[in-house]
Amino acid sequence: MFKNILVPTDGTKLSDKAVKQAVAIAKQLKAKLTTIHVAPKFHTFTYQIEMLEMTRKEYAEASAQRADQILQHVERVAHSAGVRCEKVRSSGDQPFEEIIRTATRKGCDLILMASHGRRGIEGFLLGSETQKVLTHSKIPVLVCR
Repeated sequence: MFKNILVPTDGTKLSDKAVKQAVAIAKQLKAKLTTIHVAPKFHTFTYQIEMLEMTRKEYAEASAQRADQILQHVERVAHSAGVRCEKVRSSGDQPFEEIIRTATRKGCDLILMASHGRRGIEGFLLGSETQKVLTHSKIPVLVCR
C-alpha cells in the first residue's frame, strides 16, 4: 500500500503524537518514514520575538539546531521501532508548500500530520498548515488528532 510516509513535525505534543502514529503505520506496512521540519525564514519585521533579538546568521544557526533536535527525536522513535527514517530540514514562509514539495520530491505516497500545531493568536495569524496541505496536496493526507 504505502511505501514512503511523510510526517511533518514542529516539535509540539500533538505533532509528536502524529510522529508516533506514522511510525506505527510505517512499521505495520514495512514502509519508509520521511520527516520534515519547516522553519520560518528570517524577517526583519516580524511578530516572532526570537527574530527581533537575533541577526540573520544567529537565527539561521538557532533554527538549524532546533530543527536538528526535533528531527533527531523522530529518527530515534522510528529506529527504536525498526523503521527506516530520512530527515529533511527546510525553511519557508509557506510551510505547506515545503511539505507538499518535499513529499513530491522524495516520492512519498502519504502525508501524515497533526491536525494543528500552534494555538491562540499565533495559530490564527498563520492559519492551519494542515488545512492548506489538505487543500493543495495531490498526495493522500491522513490527519492525526
